[in-house]
Amino acid sequence: MGGFFINQNKTYGLWTATAMIVGICVGSGIFFKVDDILRFTGGNVVLGALVFIIGAFSIIFGSISLTNLAARSNKNGGIVAYFEEFYSESIASAVGWFQTFLYYPTIAVVVAWASGIYTCLLLGLPDNLDLQMAIGLFYLLLFYGINILSSTLGGRFQVISSIAKLIPLIGVGLIAIFFTKDYPEIPANVERVPVSNVGIGWLAALAPTAFSYDGWAISLSISGEVKNPKKTMPLALTIAPIIVLFVYLSYFLGMTHILGPEYILSTGNGAVTEIGYMLLGKSGEVIILLFILISMLGVVNGVILGHIRMPYALATKNMIPYSANVTQHNQKGFFKNYSALISLVCSLMWFFIHYLTQKFELMSTGDISEIAIVFGYLFYMILYVKVLSLYKQKIITNAFTGLVAPIFAIIGGLIIVIGGFSSNPLSMIVFFVICLLFSLSGSFYYRKQLSL
Repeated sequence: MGGFFINQNKTYGLWTATAMIVGICVGSGIFFKVDDILRFTGGNVVLGALVFIIGAFSIIFGSISLTNLAARSNKNGGIVAYFEEFYSESIASAVGWFQTFLYYPTIAVVVAWASGIYTCLLLGLPDNLDLQMAIGLFYLLLFYGINILSSTLGGRFQVISSIAKLIPLIGVGLIAIFFTKDYPEIPANVERVPVSNVGIGWLAALAPTAFSYDGWAISLSISGEVKNPKKTMPLALTIAPIIVLFVYLSYFLGMTHILGPEYILSTGNGAVTEIGYMLLGKSGEVIILLFILISMLGVVNGVILGHIRMPYALATKNMIPYSANVTQHNQKGFFKNYSALISLVCSLMWFFIHYLTQKFELMSTGDISEIAIVFGYLFYMILYVKVLSLYKQKIITNAFTGLVAPIFAIIGGLIIVIGGFSSNPLSMIVFFVICLLFSLSGSFYYRKQLSL
């Protein structure tokens, strides 16, 4: 999952638009999901690579499909705006509630926690959940403070982190080309996890893969800032996922070539540090961890940067309670930015829930953010169906973008949803019901407001 920072004052050409989409998609997930993907594939590298290809396949056709809607909508707000324009305001409110109260905060919380994990690795601190969560909470509050008090500072950090995250991803792949040494020994104090045959269970790897690719839908919000969007955006949204796929495969195959599947399965999130240590000793380990940490903090910052604006966006459409107060965004001061405070409260609530799920092992694998991301694909597929409907009505005339792309996008989305359910059947059902309840609440609230 990547963070984002969009300059509203520019008009973008093909390569600038492509670069921005790559920056949005490439995020933190790849750094701490490789071991999860390998675990679900039983350490099978070929299956792991196939999972990355399926993930790219889904977003390529999904993004191409939705550019049809982007070209026909003058409203701002990306996915929420498309539901408002092509379905109804009440369904748009349902999607807005899901994104505001579940999607954004769960991602921010999980990446903040992951930042805590890598901070502990960087500083040589104990592998302790309470300590990781405490550090993650500090980062969460820090970036809320930065973005509420100084949006410029938050934006600058976003640019730095976007550059930082590409260095280790591409670097590991390049190093692997010339690497000829044997796999490192698994530390004596670490339990060996052998390669195994998981059968059809490899589909579960699609849930963490969806997390790694997530953020692509956010890129649709730049359509209005691109020159000739009807031609440029479909092309940019085809090229960009291929670049992301190349970067991810470079990192994944590089990791497995240098360290071996068993080492990654056994050591988990800390596996990547061994590459730095093998090349430059302790300083190499520190350098790689520093790059990864900056990248992750960039995602925390980027998600918060977007999330603090979501309650305001809904309030302008009268889709949340006390909308008149929330839209008073011109007031100065931390406690007068009601949109940001709503965002902060949501994140703190989900931070506590995430802590409980990890502390008491309420989820056998994965985390709460994967569930929100997988649920989001259901909304995407509803939009793909709308594209097919517009093609049938001959409003969309291009057979590839209006027929072929949405059909393949629906297939890709279904594979991700099925894979997500197979990774955590019970957890998925429980949290899917929660996601559905939040969405229905958003729709009900908007319809109630209309009746008043």
